[in-house]
Amino acid sequence: MRDYNGERVLTARLSRQFGGRGLAGRFTTALGKVEISDSVIAIIAGTAASECYGLVGMAARNVQDGLIDLLRQEHYERGVEVEAAGEELIIRLHIVVEYGTKISEVAHNVMQRVKYAVETTCGVPVRQVDVRVEGVRVTRPSSDR
Repeated sequence: MRDYNGERVLTARLSRQFGGRGLAGRFTTALGKVEISDSVIAIIAGTAASECYGLVGMAARNVQDGLIDLLRQEHYERGVEVEAAGEELIIRLHIVVEYGTKISEVAHNVMQRVKYAVETTCGVPVRQVDVRVEGVRVTRPSSDR
């Protein structure tokens, strides 16, 4: 636990229950236990990534035959993998970027935003954020349609 402006901030203790499925974050307070599921962390990460400039959307993590499913916002967690590594998280995102953007900059911004969002929202330290660019989408200006 750390003190932050007189308030207690909990550092989550992570566990891999049932072979790493289900709960990525767990910590205990004086009032009881708090458990954060993988899917909650994935939703937070996917939402944070979607706010980055140059990102068109998330891709399903099981891309096959070169066909990319661009996920709707309510399914962004399907494009995110969460893994507990000791007391930290490793997050992997599968994204689609907009044609003409600098992919390295988009990926870097996604990494920073996701790390910040998960750490501040969940109180769980993030060791690394990996980004896999699954595709590029060409968007036409509205005057060309």
